[in-house]
Amino acid sequence: MTEFRVWAPKPDSVRLDVDGALHEMTRSDDGWWHASIEAAPNARYGYLLDDDPKVLPDPRSPRQPDGVHARSQLWDATTATWTDGDWPGRPVNGAVIYELHLGTFTAAGTFDSALEKLDYLVDLGIDFVELMPVNSFAGTHGWGYDGVLWYSVHEPYGGPDGLVRFIDACHNRGLGVLIDAVFNHLGPSGNYLPRFAPYLSSARNPWGEGINIADADSDEVRRYIIGCALRWMRDFHADGLRLDAVHALVDTTAISILEELAAETDWLSKQVGRPLSLVAESDLNDPRLITPRDRGGYGITAQWDDDIHHAIHTAVSGERQGYYADFGANSDSMATLAQTLRHGFFHAGTYSSFRRRRHGRPLDTSVIPASRLLAYTCTHDQVGNRALGDRPSHHLTGGQLAIKAALVLTSPYTAMLFMGEEWAASTPFQFFSSHPEPELARATAAGRKAEFAEHGWDANDIPDPQDPLTFRRSKLDWTEQSAGEHAKLLGFYRALIALRHTEPDLADPWLDHLVVDYDEEPAWIAVQRGQFGIVCNLSSECTSVPIGGAVVLAWDEPTASDTSTELPGHSVAILRCG
Repeated sequence: MTEFRVWAPKPDSVRLDVDGALHEMTRSDDGWWHASIEAAPNARYGYLLDDDPKVLPDPRSPRQPDGVHARSQLWDATTATWTDGDWPGRPVNGAVIYELHLGTFTAAGTFDSALEKLDYLVDLGIDFVELMPVNSFAGTHGWGYDGVLWYSVHEPYGGPDGLVRFIDACHNRGLGVLIDAVFNHLGPSGNYLPRFAPYLSSARNPWGEGINIADADSDEVRRYIIGCALRWMRDFHADGLRLDAVHALVDTTAISILEELAAETDWLSKQVGRPLSLVAESDLNDPRLITPRDRGGYGITAQWDDDIHHAIHTAVSGERQGYYADFGANSDSMATLAQTLRHGFFHAGTYSSFRRRRHGRPLDTSVIPASRLLAYTCTHDQVGNRALGDRPSHHLTGGQLAIKAALVLTSPYTAMLFMGEEWAASTPFQFFSSHPEPELARATAAGRKAEFAEHGWDANDIPDPQDPLTFRRSKLDWTEQSAGEHAKLLGFYRALIALRHTEPDLADPWLDHLVVDYDEEPAWIAVQRGQFGIVCNLSSECTSVPIGGAVVLAWDEPTASDTSTELPGHSVAILRCG
């Protein structure tokens, strides 16, 4: 017998459809409906609510072979074939993470095709693969952040069996896997959850109605979220989650759902006998997120740090529009960069001109190691949410890209790459979708054009998210790796990551041990980490930096002495000091 259960306090009646046969269900006082019947292991099933003849998928659907509008399918995680029994896991702090989008990482855009690139990632020196959302969403391709069935795996990628094969292969190569989980909103297409229960709240966020984690009947919704998170780590052996935009979770309870999730994750970690990590995306600059629970924090493992990205990007590129305006004019960009590298957050209870208010809270660097913050030169957001999806490599020299890479990969922060940055990929990463509803498709395209038209862009230049070409042009071109500047930058990334992995001084996570010196004119910055000096010339002219030593690694050959180093324009050198 197979036990079917669904939480549906809203309808007066719920019937179970299994392969076209209807079965009555019994309701308990807590709003759960139950039925035990004989069903094939791969049976298609769904629920009929009240008098509506449409069969709805299971809110906890394990598989959606025909998309989010169709019946669910049984899938038993205990029957999956695993060969990673010896995988000890690995902590995320201090690691090198590689963020990728399954659909554009390879030409085929599937888990199985991505397997063919895992040896490349190992050779590059990657520790963790971070998958952009792989939960079920409407259409064939998209970023995945508009998921509606959080428990199931997007079928065009290969479904749950494909994810099992992918994570198993990663573990057998020593690669950890993080999965991007979106618990702050639901997508606009295929969202049937409100028909079953009060999953949505009156609060709103930039993407629509918020999730009910603090209003009436929210206890069961919180269990739904936590159960989904634990499922990725327990049933699919993921080594942790990246939690999307946790600042959009409106939680007024005394025990935050993030604290609750962190405690549950720590419990599961003990059960499975390997490290499990939660990495949050947060716009708050609130160190309580990553402060241990016994010190009054939430106990999240780590968080993305956009301040580091913004400070590096503005200093190197000179870009100043939007939120980049907060990160220094040309006259003080080195000071801004130095302050951010030293303290983790630039906005730490200080005024933000972009927000027109104070923002952030200081990080106690004696308690919280820098490895609890993620540093990066670009992310899917920092590329894909630009009007044209253009990468830094479309505008910067090889030397400037090398400077950005060196500042991240020799830093005490946990480092993250976005797919293709390591060889200055020429392909963009644009915003794309494939909503099946014509009206929603038109609204998505029109909204994208209107958004950027407000910022001065010609609406005709904005790629149509629904145009299949927008998706196809965002796929990586793996043939360009071995050519010219692409190959040179890739070699530099490999050497930087190898240095990070092998030199103990570069593993020191404490910001109190970091020494930063700089000069606004000429524009150079130097970071001292133990016996290593990382010196960067951000100007286009040759300049002398008052730090000397033996050159370990460089972009363009510097001239170094015991007391100073002559650096060509747009170049960086790592020195072993006396």
